[in-house]
Amino acid sequence: MAKAALEKGKDVYVEKPLALEMEHANELQELAEKNKRILMVGHILHYHPAVQKIKELISNGELGRIQYIYSNRISLGKIRREENILWSFAPHDISLITSILKELPEQVHTMGGAFLHEKIADITMTSMKYASGVRAHIFVSWLHPFKEQRLVIVGDKKMLVFNDVEPKDKILIYPHEIEWKNNMPVPDKKEAISVPFESFEPLKQECLAFLNSIETRVPPLTDGKEGIRTLQILKACQGSLEQNKIIFLSHKPETKNKANTFFSHPTAVIDNGAKIGKGTKIWHFSHIMKNAQIGGNCNLGQNVVVSPNVVLGNNVKIQNNVSVYTGCILEDDVFCGPSMVFTNINTPRSHIVRRHLYEKTLVKKGAALGANSTIICGVTIGKYAFVGAGAVVTKDILDYALVIGNPARISGWRCDCGGGIQFVENNGTCKECKKNYAMENETTVLPEDSIKTN
Repeated sequence: MAKAALEKGKDVYVEKPLALEMEHANELQELAEKNKRILMVGHILHYHPAVQKIKELISNGELGRIQYIYSNRISLGKIRREENILWSFAPHDISLITSILKELPEQVHTMGGAFLHEKIADITMTSMKYASGVRAHIFVSWLHPFKEQRLVIVGDKKMLVFNDVEPKDKILIYPHEIEWKNNMPVPDKKEAISVPFESFEPLKQECLAFLNSIETRVPPLTDGKEGIRTLQILKACQGSLEQNKIIFLSHKPETKNKANTFFSHPTAVIDNGAKIGKGTKIWHFSHIMKNAQIGGNCNLGQNVVVSPNVVLGNNVKIQNNVSVYTGCILEDDVFCGPSMVFTNINTPRSHIVRRHLYEKTLVKKGAALGANSTIICGVTIGKYAFVGAGAVVTKDILDYALVIGNPARISGWRCDCGGGIQFVENNGTCKECKKNYAMENETTVLPEDSIKTN
């Protein structure tokens, strides 16, 4: 609906979250920029007078350096079946904490419980860790016997509590101090100080902000970019909840040279010790394990696993649902089709550990492994070889060979561009790029220019 409105040249105000998928959120933002339209997300806390006062206090240094933030949003109902509590309540807290800290978390870990409907979480606790050293927790529930909306911000000077359910004294500052006595931290508690602020209706202010943006063409506080940042964190939290593990939103390379960065989706997991080259992209729910080595400009699709000590060269492309097991070496420009399979043990048994028997599988430069093909461990796939879809490779494959079937057998020859090579006696020409080849001993295919060089 938002997309349709933007395409018709309308300014759009969307309830949170901006979208359910990152690609849709990015599409809306790009469309708004292209058509010069206002795109606003309904993160209402930004327009709450208490929150605006809290931001003012932080900006003025009243709390000092922020160390910890805790937020909860709990009540009994309204219980939903089309979304879980994380998506229903937590976007407000995620958006607010991101705005206060002005940074995205490096990692998130979300745990929860589904008590009323299977797979629909009724409570979740999210822990977020930031590069600045700040930690934050968000607890949301619709199964609590009372209603509470509380924000706690701990600074190195003072502490602040915002309780939106309280009829008065919604903001309290605690000038507590921590003193060190006999090398032990001892709290020095002080009386809370109530902070007054102007009172007005947040929803009305949010609507007025949208109208003001329409008139002035100045993006609102909660524009599309802010909505994308919130959704990115929310998606990572959902991935953590489903997988029961920490999700890393970004991975910093060992070098500080920014030119050596790569992209990883928020749901991807990259273990410590993995080495990843410049320009590589790692997509949804993929897992790069420790000591894996991945070259530059690689592209790893959804649900890809790269096991320890695997080596991938440059410009390797691995499509969705592929696991590259320990023992595999893929040279530059290798292509792995969707759901193709590597193995690394010839005699697997669940009850017997045979890690010391992992076989080496070498896929040479430029080889292409078709969708749903299976590579039995211990073989070498020649350079620019082409394994057909569904083929089962049980022995070494020659350079430039096209193999199909189970077991895979040579069915022809392929150029390094992928086109078929047509041979007349021992001389061949690629049907597409017209490159010339020669065959030696009926088994060895070489480009004509390499023969001349030799």
